[in-house]
Amino acid sequence: MARKRAKPSSELVIITGMSGSGKGSVLRALEDLGYYSVDNLPVDLIPKFADLVRDSSSTRQAALVVDVREGSGLKKFPAIYKKIRASVNARLIFLEADDDTIVHRFSETRRPHPLADGDLAIGQSITAERKLLAPIRALADLTINTSKFNVHDLRAFIKQQFQGDGDESRILIYATSFGFRHGVPPDCDLVFDVRFLPNPNYIPTFKQLTGKNPAVARYIRSFPQTEEFISKVTELLTWLMPHYIREGKSYLTIGFGCTGGHHRSVMIAESVKKNLSAAGYQTKITHRDLAKPV
Repeated sequence: MARKRAKPSSELVIITGMSGSGKGSVLRALEDLGYYSVDNLPVDLIPKFADLVRDSSSTRQAALVVDVREGSGLKKFPAIYKKIRASVNARLIFLEADDDTIVHRFSETRRPHPLADGDLAIGQSITAERKLLAPIRALADLTINTSKFNVHDLRAFIKQQFQGDGDESRILIYATSFGFRHGVPPDCDLVFDVRFLPNPNYIPTFKQLTGKNPAVARYIRSFPQTEEFISKVTELLTWLMPHYIREGKSYLTIGFGCTGGHHRSVMIAESVKKNLSAAGYQTKITHRDLAKPV
């Protein structure tokens, strides 16, 4: 006698967060994965929607967006979310971005902020929204700062989070070079100071070049401490990644800093990025201060 096939478990993904942080892009990415998608569902209807997802034989996966467009009703959401988790497999994704990024995105789209009125500037609207959403952010299962993502990166990242085959696909690593004279990037999770390496800036033929130049890279690599540092940092990071993944960390920013952000930090970041990619981790690289004057 054939064994009865087990009914797949239901899943409800709720997307919320700051205006301009990419909630629509995440919803569309989940829709591409087969999730039944609803934008801006009234908070009072969420329990009924969760029941439908739980009991439906056809719609086993669903995603919805709820945000400040809900108005004063948003205050009910934390209690509602805690309640529905008792009956359905629910996951809350909170999207945010740096203030400057949000301002830039609203400037590009020329759309008003949902909290804006005649007297409230965009910066004040962002501050007010962060305060309003703080209780919801505290409940999030996954918090994503989308400042570094373009639309395509964000959608690819979401697909990896929900469709990835291995642990490596569940974390996105940013290797960032920078110059200490311009300040440490505030979003770095880990920072390595590479100013102990000999500085190519003092060699006239290298001064106007960068660490991406093969001759500059060879010069930095000519010192034994360089290869040893790259090897030890790579070993440390590949040891750390499974632990970060196990704790639910979805992305990691690693900063490599030298004096100006042109030579040593660039070369080291490129090398570590290459090693992490070879280890199977999706790694992107940025050079924050490469275009700044030497």
